[in-house]
Amino acid sequence: MPAGLTHQLLLVAACVLLDSEGRILIAKRPPGRSLAGLWEFPGGKVEQGESPEHALIRELAEELGIDIAPADLSPLTFASHSYPDFHLLMPLFLCTRWRGAATPHEGQELAWVKPTELAAYAMPPADEPLKAVLPLLLQSAGMTSKGHG
Repeated sequence: MPAGLTHQLLLVAACVLLDSEGRILIAKRPPGRSLAGLWEFPGGKVEQGESPEHALIRELAEELGIDIAPADLSPLTFASHSYPDFHLLMPLFLCTRWRGAATPHEGQELAWVKPTELAAYAMPPADEPLKAVLPLLLQSAGMTSKGHG
């Protein structure tokens, strides 16, 4: 491993799906999976040779049955967190336009929540810092329940 790295780097792309009412979609990890019972932003692992955007489009189609165009994904922020066995790097994208209704396809529970309500949901350690930052990022970008779309 390169100097300074003690763990394998895992690249995972995630998305803030923001609806017309200013709510964010979060998914609860189902029983039997690592970090089961915790809420997360939809997304998944970036495969070899895949861009984060294309990984996200593939994952959201598989997990939620929605179709997103690459032009509808905007970089928002990222998370970087060391777990015991790997280091997670997670680019987080914003999407306000997609085709289809988000429905759970992998046994996960879904919830649409206001950005300021994220604090009430237990999330994986990598996602926890995003709960405080997202409301501010979305507000500064003019992505509130009024005037976005």
